[in-house]
Amino acid sequence: MAPETHPDTPPETRNDGFGLARTHRTLPIALLRAREVVMERFRPMLAANDVTEQQWRVMRVLEEAGETDASFLANKACILAPSLTRIMRTLEARGFIQAHRDEADGRRTLVELTNAGRAFLHELAPTSAAIYADIEAKVGQDKIEVLLDQIEDLLSALESH
Repeated sequence: MAPETHPDTPPETRNDGFGLARTHRTLPIALLRAREVVMERFRPMLAANDVTEQQWRVMRVLEEAGETDASFLANKACILAPSLTRIMRTLEARGFIQAHRDEADGRRTLVELTNAGRAFLHELAPTSAAIYADIEAKVGQDKIEVLLDQIEDLLSALESH
């Protein structure tokens, strides 16, 4: 037997009979879909330059933060620590980053971009900026700013509990 819904409830928001909303209208799925649609625009640039999304995030965070602790880097780049270790090895082999033990605390690893890493980012920056500008032109800079503010509000509300 089909679940009962109010006749005015749009079909895409009706539940499945178990009290679950349609996946199309759930926050986790909507956020994943949005991420995929946005990243589809950046992936060709990354693939053409033999860099993964995760490597790109690590390098971008390092560009903004400067030399930083690996734990901070993993958090800000949204990467699990074991994955960061592998990513760091790859980026070090390419000469894009360097890592060393913190002299004050031998348990910490400090990571920073090398000149080659900065040059790589500088080389890709115009293409990345053009992709972002295209997204802004399609969506609107104001809408993107509102969306980013709303996502920050969501994170603040959920991370504090």
